[in-house]
Amino acid sequence: MAQFQFFDDTTSPSQGPAHIAKLRAELTRRGFDGFIVPRADEHQGEYVPKSAERLAWLTGFTGSAGTAVILLDKAALVVDGRYTVQAAEQVDTSVITPVQLADRSAEDWIAANLPEGGMLAYDPWLHTSDSLKRLEQAVARAGGSLSPVDMNLVDVIWIDRPAPPQAPVRPHPLDYVGETAESKLERVRKKMAEAKLDALVISDPHNLAWAFNLRGGDVGHTPLPLGYAVLPRQGRASLFFDPAKITNEAGAAVGELAEFAPIASFQSALDALGQTGGKVRIDSATGAVALIRRIEAAGGTVDVGADPIALMKAVKNKAEIAGSHAAHLRDGVAVARFLAWLDREAPKGQLTEIDAVEALEGFRVETGALKNISFPSISGAGPNAALPHYRVTTSSNRRIENNQIFLIDSGAQYEDGTTDITRTIIVGEPSPEMKDRFTRVLLGHIAIARAVFPKGTTGAQIDAFARKPLWDAGLDFDHGTGHGIGSFLSVHEGPQRIAKTGTTPLEIGMMLSNEPGFYKPGAYGIRIENLILVEPRTIPGGDRDMMGFETLTFTPIDLRLVEPALMNADEIAWLDAYHATVREKIGPLLDDQTRSWLEDATRAVG
Repeated sequence: MAQFQFFDDTTSPSQGPAHIAKLRAELTRRGFDGFIVPRADEHQGEYVPKSAERLAWLTGFTGSAGTAVILLDKAALVVDGRYTVQAAEQVDTSVITPVQLADRSAEDWIAANLPEGGMLAYDPWLHTSDSLKRLEQAVARAGGSLSPVDMNLVDVIWIDRPAPPQAPVRPHPLDYVGETAESKLERVRKKMAEAKLDALVISDPHNLAWAFNLRGGDVGHTPLPLGYAVLPRQGRASLFFDPAKITNEAGAAVGELAEFAPIASFQSALDALGQTGGKVRIDSATGAVALIRRIEAAGGTVDVGADPIALMKAVKNKAEIAGSHAAHLRDGVAVARFLAWLDREAPKGQLTEIDAVEALEGFRVETGALKNISFPSISGAGPNAALPHYRVTTSSNRRIENNQIFLIDSGAQYEDGTTDITRTIIVGEPSPEMKDRFTRVLLGHIAIARAVFPKGTTGAQIDAFARKPLWDAGLDFDHGTGHGIGSFLSVHEGPQRIAKTGTTPLEIGMMLSNEPGFYKPGAYGIRIENLILVEPRTIPGGDRDMMGFETLTFTPIDLRLVEPALMNADEIAWLDAYHATVREKIGPLLDDQTRSWLEDATRAVG
């Protein structure tokens, strides 16, 4: 069994009805008509500790995004397009109805289904100010009311709920972060002064980790220390963690910049913060309603807005960029070794999805630098590849069969950088339709990679570049084209993204993914993903500051799935040049057998 992967089902649809029945009994006992269960923790995180996997425990759904609304006589699970099929397979649909977000939001479902006069309960630690406003409007439309609870109702009935994590908090070396915590905090305080803030509550553990150059291990695959910080505009900061997690190294690294305090004292610290009467910034993206109410109740003024750290963290410095280059070179070698192995072994017809995951992880372990995988690998054969966020388990594990597509989306956490790569491989012979769809996805990928755009351009403005080749054939995909990437932090980092909802202007130094796809339910799925870095571009004769993308990922794209007749000369030239760079960068680092495979896998198309 692999070192970092977990393949067993954490729950099953058969458990869902019993858990929901217990929740309904608790609702009845307390006089509530319903309860809302978002897939989130107190920091509104995507990757959460086992103790916060309430949605999975209650419903059986294990996706990374979704919201359940449990009423006394009906229930819904609202998911986005990534999880439409997965939700229907994982939950007992006789008890809970999967709802696609594109058709109806959780708030719309509440407005239509909460009985008039009904009282909907919610946990104020799992909702931001914006999400609560939407809930309030939905409940008002239904003629009902909202009620906060002091303890999450799922926690009340979850008898064997895991304990909160206690991974050690450690400093992240300056060679990798490239800037001292003192310098970072000085920049943050400058932004606070501009906004006339007296204090900032740091509720996002990613921002806390970045600002104080700390890392931890409280959630799977992301080296996060779960905790909070209060940063006054003047004076020492306070970091709130479980005392068992604080190492001597972390204490020495933080030094005079901050004091460590027990997490149990955090709410009292919020009271004290409110009693100063100052203006306190709460992050609109991750700040729970409970934080706002506590400070306001103590007499403070809350300013809900963006944590300035998020944008600073998104723009990588020279050390972080150099680390990413090194990490991607190392990772490219591991993935190339895996793909060569897969080409040798898959045609024999014995490999399964789990075999592939374990082999790829083994090649990464052999680099000697792997700290963790950056997310559970998506290893999909045939119809499983059509599930964009499929996670293989022992019960879903499929054999990789001949004349089928195999999709592997995976990444690694190295101390110097975080990687994320998807490759789609044909085992045997592809159908003409497969080649057509693959090539259209590739054309969208190339369009993003070659994009040149003026300063101030958002990800939403270039998202369509990736979709046009698919649109031309009446096709599309239901996820964003790209997400931000952390530096030995989360593989999904904001605020930048290439998507219809990507409203943050791109800046030089931001890292993103470039991953258009196509999915034919029940048949196959295609995605091609490289990571890219925003860099300056010079256009002769132009009068605007322009930007473009440097490709960071170096691994072959399966030429057996490419239909050159659909490509123009410039697109073929890009593909040939990319593969020439792959050979140049990772070829000398490979063994003879893999290098020979690489030469053929990166042969010129033009």
